Amino acid sequence: MTTTLADADSRPVSVARGYRFELVKLLAQWRIRLLVLACWIAPAVFVAAVSRQSSLPVDTLFGRWMNASGWAGSLVMLGFAGSYALPLLTSVVDGDVFAAEDRLGTWRHLLVAVRSYRRIFAAKALASLTVILVLVAGMAVSSAVGGILAVGDRPPTGLDGHLLSPAEAAGKVLLAWICVLAPTLALAAIGLLGSVALGRSPMGLLLPAVVALAMALAQLLPLPVAVRLALPSYGFIAWNGLFTSPAQLGPLLIGVAVGLVWAVVATVLAYLLFLRRDFTNLTADGSGRRAITVGAAPLAGLLALTVAVIAVATPSLGSGIDQDKVQRSLSTAFAHLYRLQTGQLNRPDVTEEQLAATAACTKGGGMAVPEGPGNDWRCVVSWRLPGVEAAGSAIYQLDVTADGRYVADGDGPKEVNGYFPVRTPAGDQPNPLWQFDGNVELLSSTPKG
Repeated sequence: MTTTLADADSRPVSVARGYRFELVKLLAQWRIRLLVLACWIAPAVFVAAVSRQSSLPVDTLFGRWMNASGWAGSLVMLGFAGSYALPLLTSVVDGDVFAAEDRLGTWRHLLVAVRSYRRIFAAKALASLTVILVLVAGMAVSSAVGGILAVGDRPPTGLDGHLLSPAEAAGKVLLAWICVLAPTLALAAIGLLGSVALGRSPMGLLLPAVVALAMALAQLLPLPVAVRLALPSYGFIAWNGLFTSPAQLGPLLIGVAVGLVWAVVATVLAYLLFLRRDFTNLTADGSGRRAITVGAAPLAGLLALTVAVIAVATPSLGSGIDQDKVQRSLSTAFAHLYRLQTGQLNRPDVTEEQLAATAACTKGGGMAVPEGPGNDWRCVVSWRLPGVEAAGSAIYQLDVTADGRYVADGDGPKEVNGYFPVRTPAGDQPNPLWQFDGNVELLSSTPKG
């Protein structure tokens, strides 16, 4: 039996062929090519340049360690990507993947060629997903290479003050980048939904960035933990828990799961909306009412349902930040960093058990309830040294943010937690007990050390 040309033309185009076609279309766009080039080159240049500076971005997580460990630069880039780069990338790629056909008026040609709404949607979604993965991989690889080449494969310091081995640091940095794929996919799916629902409207292109900005602002507010974890944007900061010992996996796993659920739900909504499009009417490129009923309302319902599930499954109706957690986190970080300082100053080594460090913290000068975020936390850390009868003490001022991160600022005695340079293999570094970052776990899921 022979196959005629007419028979070949009548065969439906497979998803694989449609995917290749859509991928070529995306990569043919100059802005996508520039993004790929920028994501694979710019992070390495940025990290290498900043790591060589004497003034570091100390207000950024792991920024104060950029000239001490090559892996810190990749984590600084990860924090920047979660706040700015990834929302913008999903807007440019996914927010325009369907709307471009509306602007160019090419839907009828595409439908004649493919003859299947389902295969068109699958091909476009997979092609945009591929580009997003390439962009994220570029930022991860480029920033890590730039940091290693500029500073070296030196061990970084975790958020509880303990040193990570180079192999452990590499594994955790890779895992952190993988974890942020979940919220990135959620924003990408929202971009698909906006591109389908809003058509030529520029709001479809901006939707992922606008949603990400709104969620980032919400994360700054003193929200209950259940609400905070129910937002897919929490996945962009939940990776912090990987850099404590033991790792704070509870919030991280919830953040990843929430991001993936949002990605699936938003993609399904975009798919259902796409199947209902009227492509015979050239002016029908989306409906504001339909975007609300089919898009926004189900996602709002998903948020409410997620909040309810997390609130029932975990004790998460408060801020998640209380006196006991702050004291435990600060004393643990102090003990680890005290050992680091001891080694840098060539003093006799001492273990954390021998130090038996404890912290006593108050908030608002003892006039406020010691819970919740704020820059008015004051803590006194006490410890003991072998063979020394008197206990040592040091004062810290803490600025605790709503997501559990804090900066501890040493307030004396100067010879313990004041500012003075310490000679290290990486060059002169500030006293590690002077200022350091820490993390309070919002959920009580990690065993107490």
